[in-house]
Amino acid sequence: MLSVALRTLRTRWTTFTGAFVALSLGVALLTVTGLVLASSLDAPRRGPERFAAAPVVVKGADTLRVRTPAGVRTQKLARPRALTAGTVARLGRLGPVVVDRTFPVRVADGGPGDLVGHPWSVAAFAPYRLTAGRAPTAPDEVAISGDWARVGEAVRTDRGVLRVVGTVRSASSSGGAGSRGFEDAVFCTDARAAQLSPSVVQLVVAADPAVVRRAVRGVDGVQVLTGDARREADADPDRDAEAVTAMNALFGTAGGVSAFVSVFVVASTFAFAVAQRRREFGLLRTVGATPGQLRRMVVAEALGVGVLASAAGCLLGSYGAPLLAARVVEAGLAPGWFTVGAHTWPYQLAFWTGLSVALGGVVAASRRAGRTGPAEALREASVDSRTMTPGRLLAGAALLLTAAVTLCLALAGDPGDLLHRKSSTSRPMLLITAVALLAPLVVRPLTRLLAWLPARLPGAVGMLVRENAAAAVRRTAAVAAPVLVTVALTGSLLGATATLNGAKAAEARARTTADFVVTPRGGAAFDAATVARLREVPGATVSPTSAGAVYVLEDGGALVRSEARAAEPGPLAATVRLPLSAGKAGDLDDGSIIVNEEWQRHTVGQRVRVWLGDGAERTLRIAAVMTTGTGGNGVYVTPRNAPGADVDRVDVALADGADPDAVAAGLRAAVRDAGGQVRTESQWLRATRPHADRTTRLGFLLVLGIALLYTGVSLATTMVMATSDRVRDLAVLRLAGATRRQVLRLVGAEALTVVAVGASLGLAVAWLNLAGMWGALRLLSVRSAIELPWAAVGGAVAACAVLAVVSSVVPAALVLRRRAVDLAGVRE
Repeated sequence: MLSVALRTLRTRWTTFTGAFVALSLGVALLTVTGLVLASSLDAPRRGPERFAAAPVVVKGADTLRVRTPAGVRTQKLARPRALTAGTVARLGRLGPVVVDRTFPVRVADGGPGDLVGHPWSVAAFAPYRLTAGRAPTAPDEVAISGDWARVGEAVRTDRGVLRVVGTVRSASSSGGAGSRGFEDAVFCTDARAAQLSPSVVQLVVAADPAVVRRAVRGVDGVQVLTGDARREADADPDRDAEAVTAMNALFGTAGGVSAFVSVFVVASTFAFAVAQRRREFGLLRTVGATPGQLRRMVVAEALGVGVLASAAGCLLGSYGAPLLAARVVEAGLAPGWFTVGAHTWPYQLAFWTGLSVALGGVVAASRRAGRTGPAEALREASVDSRTMTPGRLLAGAALLLTAAVTLCLALAGDPGDLLHRKSSTSRPMLLITAVALLAPLVVRPLTRLLAWLPARLPGAVGMLVRENAAAAVRRTAAVAAPVLVTVALTGSLLGATATLNGAKAAEARARTTADFVVTPRGGAAFDAATVARLREVPGATVSPTSAGAVYVLEDGGALVRSEARAAEPGPLAATVRLPLSAGKAGDLDDGSIIVNEEWQRHTVGQRVRVWLGDGAERTLRIAAVMTTGTGGNGVYVTPRNAPGADVDRVDVALADGADPDAVAAGLRAAVRDAGGQVRTESQWLRATRPHADRTTRLGFLLVLGIALLYTGVSLATTMVMATSDRVRDLAVLRLAGATRRQVLRLVGAEALTVVAVGASLGLAVAWLNLAGMWGALRLLSVRSAIELPWAAVGGAVAACAVLAVVSSVVPAALVLRRRAVDLAGVRE
């Protein structure tokens, strides 16, 4: 039977082209994913940037360490502790000390964002070198990196009008004076930096590291950094690791989806091919072939396709991985140093996975081939029978039941788990597989329903479309399967993001009662003088809040971080409507905390042991409890329990009888020098409406691109296979009097009907997935609606429709160029 299988591959190459292309693409993506993962595992650690030339860096405590029965638990502090004056003086006796200070700088009138200020004395440790001009010597003079201003230019900022007297370039920047390097820095005099940032968090000391360590021994949490450890003094030392983790998640999801869709395409292609070849299998049984031989022949065909496709995919992946790595670096999704290394195990994994997918996709098809009887060689009926086998029915029902049970368990146990991207990506696959397996049960009634109105229009086309699509259940299900996958994934993935973002927007809308919201530009903070000016605006009740963190021990040994907002209780109650399930916001004071239901202890009146953002330990009383919501409610404390936290948002409520326009003008005047923005409630809600982050958007585009590509391959090949199998049907229509144009219109209408069946099933799957998320949101006390991405779904359906029509009409047009009597096998 092996020789028969090889001849079948050669003569029926169009049947296996779709599976070959889809499988090779899937293996290629698995190869790329494996190479990216392997390269990220042995990626070099980024060296120090700001202090690459510093001898020793001493940094205050930035890590909270808590002893528990299960060992020491650690978390990064939201506010690193400053070095005490005594510690600084002690280090000063060891050698020259240069204090590092960092503060944000915002340029007015739409200047560049994320500028970072430093004292000039630390510029030498990057090292930064002057490329033009000179060093700053006066309080209003600065030297800058980047090309956003020229030497001699006066720039208006929240720190006053600054004169640019020099430009610098860092050693890590490869370009000229305009190269950015790792930050956009603004250097002022040391005296001015001390005024703007008086606390000392870290410093550079020129002394022997061992002597420095002895000098700070016993000072809690102080770090002495040398060598590569100096990178811990950079602004964001973990950004490379976070970028690599996000990149791995992106390609891991893409690889999983490609494997899933590959199985779908291969399985549906082989299933349809077996259904088409039942007369061929019947003839083989008639001449003595056993069921086992037929099964082995089908498996051998899949083995041949799998070996060739997997090898081609590995080759394609070896070329594609470096190109893709360069693109993700350019897009900012990976660190600049990231490249794909030489690894062998990704090729092994991708090859054998692809081969397993090919063989696994034909298991059911081979069993169906083995069940073909000799009488099938004489059967000419066009109506499919026994399309739903007991095994397929059992597997589909089991998967559907599994999807329902796991959903119910998640809703009953942890509804918040359904809101995570991992769940919204993996759960649709289970339901898609279940619906695809059970599709033959609903194809015929759904087809009749969709074609009910066209069948009643004048002419026979509508009736023929309905009857042909309903009779050929296997063909309809095979074509509808890739459409189902594409529409279901598009609706589920994009719809989950849209529904969750809509829920977050609804939360923000429900809890914001302020008339105005004042925020700084560039994500920085307001200083005390600006807040004082805001408080002086007549007719305004001002509620300044700041971001921080609170840490708590849960489950006996887990140190959990919760995002915190610090606010004064009275103004907070006037400008915010907290989603409370117990207690009152007005009861918040310096000895209490407002928590949410995610906390292990969340009963009003209970006392909890917490650590504040700077690591200070407190025991606070629970004043009120908020609902869990979408997971962003965090906790609330008073400003006294958020030491060092800067005001980054000011909610403003109008006093009785106050003129909104006058208050708005007063608020704008108060924040003009600080570069703040004054928005009404509706303007602020629109500006801050949640959107998918860039990495998520690119990940979804990649996943959906894979699904649409596979859909195109599967649709094209399946429609070509179906058309070639209907040559005599088309000839009979021509002999019955139908024109060539009428036959082609019938073929196109049938393709559109089948796409409509797949789209309907895909929409049903997407709606069921989003309904589970909606139920989870309701249990988490969030009132929101299901948001289906109609534009994206419509685009996916339109693309599928175009592919299906073209892939069916073009082969039919080529076939109809011959005479009808020749096609029908009738001799003149």
